[in-house]
Amino acid sequence: MHLKIWHGVVLALIFVAAAPPERAFAQSAAAAPTPEQAQLLKSAEAYLRNLFTWGPTYDVKVGPLTPSPSPDFYTVPIEVTVNGQSDKGTVFVSKDGKTFIRGEMFDMSSDPFADHRAKLRDDLAGAPSIGPADAKVTLVEFSDFECPHCLDLHNILKEIVAKYPQVRIVHKDFPISQIHPWAETAAIAGRCVFQQSPAAFWKLSDYLFQNQDLISTANLWDKVTQFASNAGLDPDAFKACMASPDAKKAVDDSLQQGAALGITGTPAVYVNGRQVFSVTSQTISEFIDYEMALAKK
Repeated sequence: MHLKIWHGVVLALIFVAAAPPERAFAQSAAAAPTPEQAQLLKSAEAYLRNLFTWGPTYDVKVGPLTPSPSPDFYTVPIEVTVNGQSDKGTVFVSKDGKTFIRGEMFDMSSDPFADHRAKLRDDLAGAPSIGPADAKVTLVEFSDFECPHCLDLHNILKEIVAKYPQVRIVHKDFPISQIHPWAETAAIAGRCVFQQSPAAFWKLSDYLFQNQDLISTANLWDKVTQFASNAGLDPDAFKACMASPDAKKAVDDSLQQGAALGITGTPAVYVNGRQVFSVTSQTISEFIDYEMALAKK
C-alpha cells in the first residue's frame, strides 16, 4: 500500500493493510446488508473514527461486508479521504460486533500462496525469461524501465542469475505511467524486441536501465529504434510492431495481471508465488533457498 504522509491517516492505515488478493475467499457480489449488518457497519465506522481520531473532515467509507477466513468474522474494506487524498485498507470484525482485528487473517487449512501461483502461471510462457522452463523455482518480477528501484533489482537479478542458474526468472511489465512518462513505450519496445529475438530483450533491458538518466519521452523512440537496428533486428518489423495494438495489449495484460495480484508499485517480486517484500539480494536468495529445499522433500 502506498501511504501519503498526512496527519492522522498514515498512522492509522499503516496497520489497516489491504487484504492480499490471493485470499479472496470466494467473495460474491455484495447483497444489500441486513439491518443487523447495517448496524455492524455503523458500529465499525464509529469505532474506527474514535480509535484514530477521524473527525468530520474525514470521509470514511466502510463495507460492504464480505466473507473472511474465519466463519465468525467479516472482512471489512475501509476507504478514508481527507484533503482530497484517499487510502484504503481492510480490517476484520466479528459477526457479534464484539471483536475488531487489524492486520491479516489466514485460513490454516489452505495454501496461502495458491491463488498467487495460479495467477502467476497465466501467460508466463509468453513472457521474457531466463533459466530452464521446467525449473523447480520460478522468480517473477514486475518491473518498470523508468523506475530507479527497478534498476536496483535489475542489478540484483544479475547476481541471482549467476548464483542460481537452475532458477527461472520471468520479466513482467508494470509501467506506472502516472509518474514515469516513457515507461509504457519502453515496455512496448521490449515486447517488440522480444518478438524478434528473446535474447535481445535482455540486452535492451540492460540498455534501458543503464541509461535511465539519458532517456526521455522526446528521445525514446530514436533510442529504441537505433537499438533494434544495432541488435540486427528487422527495423521495419520493429517499427510496425511498435505501432500495432498487439504489443500494447501484451503490456496492458501484464499490468492487469499485476493489478489482480494487488501490485501498486514497482518492483514487485514473487518466488514460487511468495511475494518478496524486502527486495534485496539476501532476501531473494533466502526465498529461493527455502523453495529449493522444499522441492527436495
